[in-house]
Amino acid sequence: MTLLKVSQMAISCKDPIATEKFYTKYFGFKRARVAPVGNNEQIVFLKLGDMYLELFQAKGETPVPLATQDGPTYPAWRHFGFQVDDVDAKLAEIGNDAKVTLGPLNFDGFIPGWRTVWVSDPDGNIVEISQGYVDQENPPALQAN
Repeated sequence: MTLLKVSQMAISCKDPIATEKFYTKYFGFKRARVAPVGNNEQIVFLKLGDMYLELFQAKGETPVPLATQDGPTYPAWRHFGFQVDDVDAKLAEIGNDAKVTLGPLNFDGFIPGWRTVWVSDPDGNIVEISQGYVDQENPPALQAN
């Protein structure tokens, strides 16, 4: 298999400026490029490490209700997440802009110290903010069919 790395996620935004401010202010993304596409349209690329968010202007309204809790349960991207040192400190930092959809919840029964909250971004996308997650030492192998 050739080398792969996660490159980007694209978001269609009701208000790309509000979305850009949310991810730059609270999650450390930086504007990396602006690409003009068509009549007064652009794609804004935000970068964090090797990961990009591509922000597009939405062309209409969502045909389904906005996601709640930790994201949609039908086939779709459920949410994407960020690891932090302290969930409560991150929520305090975000303040009134933290539209909590679920939690904070403790998952000490699975991993001691694992704590998570889900918030919605300005477009209603669900973002997980988590602390204390660690990989399993020897996860069970995928069963062949």
